[in-house]
Amino acid sequence: MLPHRHKLKLKAGLAVTGAGALCALALVVPSGASAACASTGGLTPATVNECAPTAKARLLRDGELIPPASAPPRVKAVIAAADRIRTKPYIWGGGHLNWTSPGYDCSGSVSYALHGGDFLDSPLPSGPMESWGLRGKGRWITVYANAGHAYAVIAGFRWDTAGDASGTGPRWHPEMLSNVGFVVRHPAGY
Repeated sequence: MLPHRHKLKLKAGLAVTGAGALCALALVVPSGASAACASTGGLTPATVNECAPTAKARLLRDGELIPPASAPPRVKAVIAAADRIRTKPYIWGGGHLNWTSPGYDCSGSVSYALHGGDFLDSPLPSGPMESWGLRGKGRWITVYANAGHAYAVIAGFRWDTAGDASGTGPRWHPEMLSNVGFVVRHPAGY
């Protein structure tokens, strides 16, 4: 049993240590971290940096996306999976019967990419993607879905089947589209 004066010193020391930890936490929390980010996924002080802005990937001329070195392994796996099907044609319903398909539709290609990072066990049509994951934009991955279309933004690039100079089908696009009419979702922590 500690004498009374030692108990007081111990309590005072713990109070100072606790205040120091709060000051240190204030230094590591990014000043731009949004309130919405702090309320998604139950982030703890040890993982609060997951809300900091991400680095942007690099799009090569052949359409391959190179993830930033700072991307988490699961994000790199999503990009690698998407890169594997980036030259496939658009086929309505493609990617929903089997992961391997001669072509992919919008939600099939988003599902395939997410499956690569272990975010999905089976493909989802665009409608059910409206309730997948958590609400709002993610730090690394954001899915935009409505009853008729789905696409994703991954490490700063749009993964979409909308046509461009290289045709329709799953492709990376540097330009963003309006997300009006879409439900915005993301995987927890990403």
